[in-house]
Amino acid sequence: MFEKSEVERLRAWHEFRDLLETSNDPIQDTIKLYNGAPLVNISVDPYNQDTWPNPWELLKENTYCDFGIILAIAYTLQLTDRFSEAPKEIHISTNKNQAQTKYLLYVDNKVVGFNRIAWVHEDDFDSSEWTVETKYQLPSYK
Repeated sequence: MFEKSEVERLRAWHEFRDLLETSNDPIQDTIKLYNGAPLVNISVDPYNQDTWPNPWELLKENTYCDFGIILAIAYTLQLTDRFSEAPKEIHISTNKNQAQTKYLLYVDNKVVGFNRIAWVHEDDFDSSEWTVETKYQLPSYK
């Protein structure tokens, strides 16, 4: 999808969201899609929600940092009927022992972003070593 023109990306993204309505694992499918996104170091400031691009601006820009991917996954799920009413929160969490920061999306009892490959169920996510620095409740776009 990411190698296509802007118009073709919009069309492909719309078709992908339609497929999520009947997918057996829509969150995993969305993670898989964004694993193919073009990566840059920084494309979105995670600490200033006022500067975040909307879903269409993010797709138009077509460059994604780690936070931009979490935001894109959240937007993609938000714009489906299936997840439009589900609460979605992004947590910026740090692990001081490992000097790491993670951008985590919480949706439907799942944590997205702890690893780039798959979601983790909230009950299986060991958050004891992670400190939540900032939480953002995402607005509905539907």
